[in-house]
Amino acid sequence: MIKIASWNINSVRLRIGLVERLLMEEAPDILCLQEIKTVAETFPFEAFNALGYTHHAVHGQKGYHGVATISRIPIREISRHDWQDNGEARHVGVEVLGPGQGMVLENVYVPAGGDIPDREENPKFGQKLDFLARMTRWAETIDRPTLIVGDFNIAPLESDVWNHKQLLKVVSHTPIEVETLQRFKDAHGWVDIGRELIRAPERYYSWWSYRAKDWKDGDRGRRLDHMWASPELANQATGHKVLEQARDWEQPSDHVPLITEFAL
Repeated sequence: MIKIASWNINSVRLRIGLVERLLMEEAPDILCLQEIKTVAETFPFEAFNALGYTHHAVHGQKGYHGVATISRIPIREISRHDWQDNGEARHVGVEVLGPGQGMVLENVYVPAGGDIPDREENPKFGQKLDFLARMTRWAETIDRPTLIVGDFNIAPLESDVWNHKQLLKVVSHTPIEVETLQRFKDAHGWVDIGRELIRAPERYYSWWSYRAKDWKDGDRGRRLDHMWASPELANQATGHKVLEQARDWEQPSDHVPLITEFAL
């Protein structure tokens, strides 16, 4: 059995106490963090080491973006893809060497894409679509059991957002983003583990805006975070949960952790 968690932490140094709480309460074998907002030189390795998470793959950037995969079982970093094509730290890939040996674990932070869903008016939106296109070309070449996790910044299904009709023209749920993400999914035959184990149209959100004083009031959530697996790996998933209570922790991230268990 192996347990893997994914969380857009929105600054690992600011929220290291929350990360420690997650590790102590849920005890995942591997934790993938996005938006760590720090370089490796200032990453809080000591806090992780103290809890037994002594294996690290950190692809950081000062003040922005950044991803880190932290593990208490051996892992080996194998890739850092620049799908943004501008040097931003948005991906790190590792090979699992301990239990689950042979699995490749990809940790990604897809760009948010700005506020206007138009490539001409908003270059950031075009960059997001191009990022996904590069990911898609990469996915066509995968030849090993792979799990890709992280903040995809897209809620693809109608039941992945609090109001489908109101959000159709809002970045993260526009038809062109959903279609682009579907092409990525088809390129490898990815299985959306979350929606395999929490079936649509059941409510399933992982992000609530900071703009709402009370995130529970109106429950205006979106499912922006995902865990997708190669078919042979997905067949071994035995459990999946969304740790919604983490949105109530002190000084929380606007995202909450996802956790999947595999019988490997």
